[in-house]
Amino acid sequence: MAKSSKRYVCQSCGAVFPRWAGKCEACEEWNSITEEVVESTPIGGGKRSGGGASGKALDFVSLKGESEARPRLTSGIGELDRVLGGGLVDGSATLIGGDPGIGKSTLLLQAAAALSRQAPVAYISGEEAIDQIRMRATRLGVTEAQVALASATSVRDILASLDRPDGPKVAVIDSIQTMYVDLLDSAPGTVGQVRASAQELIRVAKRRGIAVLLVGHVTKEGAIAGPRVLEHMVDTVLYFEGERGHPFRILRGVKNRFGPTDEIGVFDMTERGLEQVLNPSALFLADRQDGVAGAAVFAGIEGSRPMLVEIQALVAPSAYGTPRRAVVGWDGNRLAMLLAVLEARGGLDLSGRDVYLNVAGGLRIAEPAADLAVAAAIVSSLTGVPVPRGTVVFGEVGLSGEIRAVGRPDARLKEAGKLGFDRALAPKPRSAKEGKAQGDVTVTAVGDVGALIRHLEAEAEGPIRILDADARR
Repeated sequence: MAKSSKRYVCQSCGAVFPRWAGKCEACEEWNSITEEVVESTPIGGGKRSGGGASGKALDFVSLKGESEARPRLTSGIGELDRVLGGGLVDGSATLIGGDPGIGKSTLLLQAAAALSRQAPVAYISGEEAIDQIRMRATRLGVTEAQVALASATSVRDILASLDRPDGPKVAVIDSIQTMYVDLLDSAPGTVGQVRASAQELIRVAKRRGIAVLLVGHVTKEGAIAGPRVLEHMVDTVLYFEGERGHPFRILRGVKNRFGPTDEIGVFDMTERGLEQVLNPSALFLADRQDGVAGAAVFAGIEGSRPMLVEIQALVAPSAYGTPRRAVVGWDGNRLAMLLAVLEARGGLDLSGRDVYLNVAGGLRIAEPAADLAVAAAIVSSLTGVPVPRGTVVFGEVGLSGEIRAVGRPDARLKEAGKLGFDRALAPKPRSAKEGKAQGDVTVTAVGDVGALIRHLEAEAEGPIRILDADARR
């Protein structure tokens, strides 16, 4: 017989407490603990023996053996398939998170329309009515696609529709925070409801071989709302990123049991929906101006793809006692470390100056290889000396000021050569093989931040000096 029990769950981290408290001891959030009523059924219906419930013994197998290869279902959207590792896997669960209005529903409706050419697809929305989805389909031009639409929030009803021999092979759930399980006496979106709803949907997906795509809301910090265990339960976690003022959207994989975890897909948001960007480097550098101080082109690697992007820096005298450090698209803590290195090892005076850093195009960079490009942009803005024309920069900066080698320099230089760059500031090669893989790009090896400053001095044909406020006018 089912029994009711009460528990108190933190809605921020999912921690469970025996009684209510004003502050969560696990995540230190205030007023995040709410009461939940759970209808529980004892595990195991057999007779007890030895003080525990009886269960079925597991059939263990060895590691060596033949396993059937999991087929993939390609969507035809190359950037999406790239991030997924080649397409959707039968029985997989994929979680897609992103800010409100970033285009998650648009992407999944376009993907559902493309996948419907190969397999039955169901699109279930708990946030929008059928008429709203049809309006979006008309705008995207996919009204002829054979996609089964439904508007529902009850997990019991959704399972009854999916758990059938003639059910769909792909199911889109938009969103998991709107779903509810009627066995829990709590509102949709709470930790218990999100965890239970995802668990039931994933269980059916594994048994029936359905590829389930779950849309997840994000918190103000950018993490997917709900319990952290949700990201552990699914097979793939994707984040859809982008800046409000830019039409570019980045689909980034952070977890993938069937493929790489560092791939990105680049899209352009247009009136007709999301369009693939096949050459992101050319797109991010389209509006770049040569001969401008404070700008450097970084040759980076995103997943398996080399990508060039412009890094912009502005160094200005501070009007306050504490200088400002504003960063868009990069790690603010790493910028603080780099500024300290430039002062201590490069002899530059940055303590009384505001520093603003921006990655053009709305791309977010987490690669340490961007250190040297950021340093070049800062030195260029501080001195007014532009980075040499046709030059790309990459390399990691250590705390002692040395420039460390980074991975895949040949791919970075090859991409730079394709876009017309003929010079590069890079670390010293770690091997003779790396030293030869330069193509048509002339590489200037930079050993430390002092060598970077001396290189700019040579380009300026004389010692460079730090500009003051009057010189900038």
